[in-house]
Amino acid sequence: MKRFHVHLQVQDLAASIGFYAKLFAAAPTRVESDYAKWMLEDPPVNFAISTRGGRPGLDHLGIQTDDAAELEQLKARAAAADAASVLDEGATTCCYARSEKHWVTDPQGVAWEHFQTLGSIPVFHEAAPGAAADSACCAPTPRGKPVAVAVKSSCC
Repeated sequence: MKRFHVHLQVQDLAASIGFYAKLFAAAPTRVESDYAKWMLEDPPVNFAISTRGGRPGLDHLGIQTDDAAELEQLKARAAAADAASVLDEGATTCCYARSEKHWVTDPQGVAWEHFQTLGSIPVFHEAAPGAAADSACCAPTPRGKPVAVAVKSSCC
């Protein structure tokens, strides 16, 4: 099964948890000091919010899969869409999880993450040797493109 993934940056985590818990009529499945996640079944979505990273708004979109074969299919689709912007992270840790993932960036600069969650970890990100422990691990900017940020407008 595949599940749509949305990750938003927020300014006030507690207020945002309260808002989304009411909006989804469900408590988050995971809450940390800087992060919360809902694994909703109707509609099937992995919805995450955090106070890490850039400005409030859209951080990235994605598709979470349950198995390696589906992840490979998604990787082939990403390469067909824009092979030059595919960033294969392989096995990694981010957002309190161990996963296998790759990224692709659309023409507007919106980052798409395709991933299979392999397990849970107690920290947001396990830094690579020599890297800062609190460095951001989500939504890379392949080819130097900025990640799109949601902007309020008068149009849908």
